[in-house]
Amino acid sequence: MEYVMKKLIAVVTLPILLAACQSTGNENAMAKTITPQDLQHHNWELIQIDGEAIETPDNMQAPRLEIGEKMTANGNAGCNNFFGQGELDNNRFRIQQMGMTMKMCHNDVMGTEMTFSKSLSDWNEISLTNESMTLTNESHTLTFKLSDWK
Repeated sequence: MEYVMKKLIAVVTLPILLAACQSTGNENAMAKTITPQDLQHHNWELIQIDGEAIETPDNMQAPRLEIGEKMTANGNAGCNNFFGQGELDNNRFRIQQMGMTMKMCHNDVMGTEMTFSKSLSDWNEISLTNESMTLTNESHTLTFKLSDWK
């Protein structure tokens, strides 16, 4: 009887242990506390909003975000340039006191620009990999690829 119980316990616990050890590879990115040093001196190009690829007209550049020394933030929202102070708190990111140029742009570009700038001004959960950054808030998810200056 004791032998049967030990075997039964082994059969029941083995799948549980295997499932606990299984990894999707995302746990490390989520568990790590993101620091200013992880963001500083990088240029990020926006590639998706809410899972939809960004379409950039030929005469326009893709929206981008550059984080500099002391978390200064600047870039281009698709048409207008912006600047502000990046803020990081418990793996959440936002740009406070954002300023922006005021050029009028094509309708599609303005829609992307408004979503981009509003999202950056709000608190976003941030996740980083070696090649990408994702900012997610209550309204939108912005996906960036690392595009450092060469």
